[in-house]
Amino acid sequence: MAAPETTDTHGATHATTEAESGGLPQFDTSVWGGQIVYLLFLFVVLYLLISRVFAPRLRRVIDERADTISTAVATARAVQAEAATQAAAAKAEVDQARAASRRVASEAKARVTAEADTRRAAEEAQVNARIEAAEAQIAVTRDQAMTHVAAIAAETADAIVARLTAPAVAATKSAKGAV
Repeated sequence: MAAPETTDTHGATHATTEAESGGLPQFDTSVWGGQIVYLLFLFVVLYLLISRVFAPRLRRVIDERADTISTAVATARAVQAEAATQAAAAKAEVDQARAASRRVASEAKARVTAEADTRRAAEEAQVNARIEAAEAQIAVTRDQAMTHVAAIAAETADAIVARLTAPAVAATKSAKGAV
């Protein structure tokens, strides 16, 4: 429907609009019936598309996401529980290994200490045997020396007397010879 044309005083032709003729077309009540029919038709079509096509697809995507998230969370919790169980088992194994190593170390220390004590006792026995043998040798040597002490003492006394009296005897001899 073409707009009616008007000519102004200078001869120019202008198209007239309904607004110029009577106001805004939205307020023209003569076309409201058709606009309401189109509005209802579009509303029904959009409602059917949204309710039958778009909303179910959206609901399916949201449900899949929720299922994926809940599955991932459940899996993560299961893995976390399994990891905690394995960590506790590993800690128990480490504690057992430490206890076993301490036990082995204390047994080795006791064994080495016992061996050292045995070795020390054997060495002390050898040293004591040597000391006893040396003391016996010293006693024998002392006893032998004591048997000769009287003879040595007599010889020493004679030698001392001879030395002490020898100059006097020599002087006496020389005095007797001068007379």
